[in-house]
Amino acid sequence: MSNRFPPPAGACRNRGFTLLELSVVLVIIGLIVGAVTIGKDVQRNAAYQRIASEFVQGWAIGYDTFWTNNGIVIADNPSNPTGMVNAATATPLCTTNLRAAMQAAGVAMPAGRAEGSETRAVYLDSHGVPQELAICFENVNWSIPGATPGSYVVRKRNVMTLTGLTPSMAKLLDSHFDGRVDARFGKLREQSAAANTGTASIAWSQNEPATDESQSPTMNAYLLMNE
Repeated sequence: MSNRFPPPAGACRNRGFTLLELSVVLVIIGLIVGAVTIGKDVQRNAAYQRIASEFVQGWAIGYDTFWTNNGIVIADNPSNPTGMVNAATATPLCTTNLRAAMQAAGVAMPAGRAEGSETRAVYLDSHGVPQELAICFENVNWSIPGATPGSYVVRKRNVMTLTGLTPSMAKLLDSHFDGRVDARFGKLREQSAAANTGTASIAWSQNEPATDESQSPTMNAYLLMNE
């Protein structure tokens, strides 16, 4: 005779999850993780767009306002204008000197990182690591179309120098100002490609790292000013 008896009515049976139940749970977890990742990407992209429109574009507007109000580019020689920032080539106007020139002219500056640090902005890279973007103005070598179609020559131009650009930030700014991503052509160029007289497009020199544990590399760029 068997000693096994059926469980009392209403008693719960202990059993594991079925394969179907486990699959459903895994799908739900995947959807949640995907939604969180997409949410972070959307939030980060929105922050990058704000830096492009409020910080970088804000400084470009401030530069133009200085020229409109004073008839010279920022920190040029008012008695003998050269048309060059700082009245010199390859002499950046940055931080306290830039702030002092803007304040003396009564030109508003973007908020930046904080009061006293208007030339800097902080953002998170694609792996959530804080990065600092800083701007200066200077006069540098810049390639422009030459007299012969398809040729390029180097001339001096006033630019905004941007340091601390991650690949994602650089490419977003490039698309924002030029409508396409190209380190060689357009108003925004990678620093090393600004005076390149070749005819071929050049990719930005850095890409985001493949692993999440790695910090994003940074690059420098020039944004061409209107004057």
